[in-house]
Amino acid sequence: MAIEERRPDWAIDPDTPNVARMYDYYLGGKDNFAADRAAAERVLQAIPYASDFARSNRRFLSRAVTHLAEQGIRQFIDIGSGLPSQENTHEVAQRTAPDARVVYIDHDPVVLSHARALLTNSPHTTVIQADLRDPESILAHPELATRIDFDQPVAILLLAILHFLPDEADPYTTVRTLKARLTPGSYLAISHVHAGEVPQEIEQEARHAYEKTYAGDIIPRTPEEIATFFENTTLHPPGLVPVEYWTPTTPPFTPTLQRAGLLGALARIL
Repeated sequence: MAIEERRPDWAIDPDTPNVARMYDYYLGGKDNFAADRAAAERVLQAIPYASDFARSNRRFLSRAVTHLAEQGIRQFIDIGSGLPSQENTHEVAQRTAPDARVVYIDHDPVVLSHARALLTNSPHTTVIQADLRDPESILAHPELATRIDFDQPVAILLLAILHFLPDEADPYTTVRTLKARLTPGSYLAISHVHAGEVPQEIEQEARHAYEKTYAGDIIPRTPEEIATFFENTTLHPPGLVPVEYWTPTTPPFTPTLQRAGLLGALARIL
């Protein structure tokens, strides 16, 4: 789930914390270095339950993708996919629909090298190097065109990635550009950090842990700001809720949002 900049695409720097490897550490993975663990521990000192965000987000991915596959979706684009872990998108989708096609997109060379090694025996799955900040380049990528038929429904996943795009990068236009390419009946899944009622000094301490990553920051947004990403769509119940509470059968409810966490939703393109 990495938005990386200020270094060449080929560089893998173990001495600089990396958001994808920090996320791997939160999940209990082993694909991380001392710098990643130190930065992640700084976040955990400020917000001790932050590792729960990553685990809950992974379960949200699994529930949403399973539901989409059960509803007949056979094309998935996972943007900012992060390091391979358990319950990867292609594994979840193809468990229900073996013919499901999955394209992973990331800009981080660490992610790309791991993903390509994992996918050597997966004919319906591929990984593409592209940058979320340039959505037109994603949509125009020639390999995407060989895998995805945009005349048919597609599910785009933007999970735990948009909070690495500052407002000056205009993430709302990025999402609008992606949505505009989708045929009606397609889906958009998003999860995004919100700060809840965490005191500002604690929020800032957690954000400082990301300063040395190439992302440079992690930007919590309010529920109202996150909801804007879903304009001109129909939210699947239960709507925009903490990811740990999202299931496709949960009725709509108004969540309490005192704790920081990830808000997520699944939306149908009109």
